[in-house]
Amino acid sequence: MPKVGIIYNDIKPVAQQVALEWQEKLEGSGLEVVMATGAGGILGYSSPERPMCHTPLDSLVPPHFDADMLFALVLGGDGTVLAAFRQLAPIGIPLLTVNTGHMGFLTEAYLNQLPQAIDQVLAGEYEIEERSMLAVKLCHGESLIWEALCLNEMVLHREPLTSMCHFEVGIGRHSPVDIAADGIIISTPTGSTAYALSAGGPVITPGVSVTQLIPICPHSLASRGLVFPDHEPVAIHSANTDPLVMIVDGNAGCYVMPGDWVSTCRAPYVARFIRLRSPEFFKVLREKLGWGLPHIAKPTSVELP
Repeated sequence: MPKVGIIYNDIKPVAQQVALEWQEKLEGSGLEVVMATGAGGILGYSSPERPMCHTPLDSLVPPHFDADMLFALVLGGDGTVLAAFRQLAPIGIPLLTVNTGHMGFLTEAYLNQLPQAIDQVLAGEYEIEERSMLAVKLCHGESLIWEALCLNEMVLHREPLTSMCHFEVGIGRHSPVDIAADGIIISTPTGSTAYALSAGGPVITPGVSVTQLIPICPHSLASRGLVFPDHEPVAIHSANTDPLVMIVDGNAGCYVMPGDWVSTCRAPYVARFIRLRSPEFFKVLREKLGWGLPHIAKPTSVELP
């Protein structure tokens, strides 16, 4: 029996209700349906008082989800989409993302389009868009302490009320560079429209195989964003004596203690988005962020009194 999955945001009543409705409809169509919440892809926040829990990248797959699934339906906002890919990217399931949140920058359809979208996917009338992800690791010496999959960005920053951070950043085989800033963002092309954009970074189209580094509020005019090939790994060491905080995709994080270091590299897994039509990235930028909208025309002549 063909099998599909449903990942939903269990905090939002609308997402829960729609998940149950579509479980019944899909099972009535002769499909096996497996359900899970997006909470399983949120690794949570550690604290200096709580021991860190190392969860391997490929261990977040929900029970009964497997690579033989036709697809998985994701019901929620961008946070649920990010969590779902952390759960399912290791087994390569394509996701049909449906917005029940606010902006829904990463979602493909709205709730009122869901019946047509499901029919289209079951008929095989869709494309798969693959987007790169990052593998983020926290190490102490040679020991791996914590790791996470990342679709948008990894952010390493100071805690409130502490002084500016000093970072030593090594990219690939290049000589390390020193950056003094409030923090550092390492972003994928998908994440270039998220925190990296707010911090002054460029918008990067999803098909470009690059990673970008953006200093947050750097203390030098010479410290600017850098774009480099995504096959180059990044190693970040802090020269500070205070703990730092690392956040991955805005919903998972841990403390980085003195002596720890962070590494990022292109993950062995990709995020597989179901697209109901050929991807048009600039259209999404216009609709969601207002990029490239025409300006109001100015009068060609002005009559002076």
